[in-house]
Amino acid sequence: MFLFQRLTLAFAGVLLCSAAAVQAANPIFVLNSQDANVSVIDPVTWKETRRIPTGKEPHHLYLTPDEKSVIVANAGGDSLTFFDPRTAEVQRVVRGTLDPYQLRFSPDMKWFVTVANRLNHIDIYRWDGKDLTLAKRIPSGKTPSHIWIDTKSTTAYASMQDSDELVAVDLATQTLKWRVKTGSLPADVFGTPDDKYLLVGLTGGDRVEVYDVTGPQAKLFKTIPTGEGAHAFRALGDGRHVFVGNRVANTINKIDYTTLESVAQFKAPGGPDCMEVSADGKLLLVSSRWIKKMSVIDLSTGQLVRQVKVGKSPHGIWTLDHAKRF
Repeated sequence: MFLFQRLTLAFAGVLLCSAAAVQAANPIFVLNSQDANVSVIDPVTWKETRRIPTGKEPHHLYLTPDEKSVIVANAGGDSLTFFDPRTAEVQRVVRGTLDPYQLRFSPDMKWFVTVANRLNHIDIYRWDGKDLTLAKRIPSGKTPSHIWIDTKSTTAYASMQDSDELVAVDLATQTLKWRVKTGSLPADVFGTPDDKYLLVGLTGGDRVEVYDVTGPQAKLFKTIPTGEGAHAFRALGDGRHVFVGNRVANTINKIDYTTLESVAQFKAPGGPDCMEVSADGKLLLVSSRWIKKMSVIDLSTGQLVRQVKVGKSPHGIWTLDHAKRF
């Protein structure tokens, strides 16, 4: 009888530990741009647990500096939806933010920047830890797409998708510093940790352009052949590599940003778009834009290991349990 009680207690302990592990796993968010909702995925069971309505056309999302909220930018709904990153509960909706397509906080946590993809402007907000105050609306080139902010929180860079430009904005004065022509349909922008180079994915081409931004004007330094439709970046988190998804070629390249060379390529189905890396660096989570799925790739082999069905035109993807951004 005593042995049976000990075994029962031990089994109960295992169940409690398992339940705690499941509870501790933070959800994965996938934005379904054409469905105006968010798929919430359990990373333990790899099942979609629910879909939560947002504003129209949610495309990208970003964590607040205090890590208490993840902000979903609803471009077509002119609003921001704040979610609890651990429970996926809606905390609040901020309306009146015109066409927030892509968004980013500055590293010093003072600035919040959005680009208006359909309205052709860049918005610079001040952030006091809770609320946003518009400091300046800056007319830009045609169809601003993605943003990067340097490590010193002095300059925001934005790509202009339909006027084929890269622009730089001084955050302190909220004025344009420079603009340069790029290749066809520039999309995501990734800056090296030393603030020396900017990598720009060319969705209308088959390569990544590298710009030297240390001088008064950006200069094209080199190009890195990748695959057709180079679009979105996500750093591996090892201080050396960044991935770029090639939306047309259905491939992903691994770039060494210390040598500015592509070092690997693997397949990714369905128009790979935004990406996230698991906290242990083992898995790459990819929104497969054209097939309504989230794809999971084993980074040790480059092989697709599973897919999870989500909504229409999945775009932004994020989880609190992620690898570093550099």
